Amino acid sequence: MNLLNGPEFSRLQGALNAAEMRQRVISNNIANVDTPKFKRSDVVFEQLLEQNMGAGTPQLAGKRTNPRHIPIGSSVSAPQAQIVTDESSVMNNDVNNVDIDREMSLMAKNQLNYNFYVQQINHDVKMMRIGIEGRS
Repeated sequence: MNLLNGPEFSRLQGALNAAEMRQRVISNNIANVDTPKFKRSDVVFEQLLEQNMGAGTPQLAGKRTNPRHIPIGSSVSAPQAQIVTDESSVMNNDVNNVDIDREMSLMAKNQLNYNFYVQQINHDVKMMRIGIEGRS
């Protein structure tokens, strides 16, 4: 079994991709803070991941090594991040709903999350290398 194709690594890779997408979306929101009728967008990933993982209930899943095999259970993999637009709220008289202070704090939080995901991936790869080579 290839450890880099495992479900844990797949979830971590999905989180990293979502953080990268969120950075672009937040940057776009900030760039359009003064654009009349602009509606802010956000990235949904963590909620989808939680739903996908079954709220912590483990499920038995068989590994299919051939497409003709019968699937057993459901394999848990990371869902794809989705961009959603907030059409319901209004911040300004021009119907724009971007709050620059909120966007800047979301950007800082996202940067911290991104850095954590990169560090975790680096740690996991380092541990695999140590396991393979037998030294640190």
